[in-house]
Amino acid sequence: MITPKMKRRIKRELSGEKPTIWIGKEGTAPQTINEVSRQLEKREMVKIKILKTALKDEEAKTLAAKVAQQTESTLIDVRGHTFLLYKRRKRKSGFH
Repeated sequence: MITPKMKRRIKRELSGEKPTIWIGKEGTAPQTINEVSRQLEKREMVKIKILKTALKDEEAKTLAAKVAQQTESTLIDVRGHTFLLYKRRKRKSGFH
């Protein structure tokens, strides 16, 4: 469960960052989803920019929610065409 305090921390951490993934005219193609998952696995948080060509008739919030669902991550914030995702990193078993 993500608390409001965690959301604020994530927003603050990513506010100065540039998006690391851009969603283009292919939309939520499997390779895009795989890349989002890979980056979430590595960094826990990812900033994604949706290009106008990807939106067509969809809203940014709808597209962001779809990506969050497909990557099993939490949608933190949608601002214009940019959104933030968070996924808690799986801890390797054996370390305590």
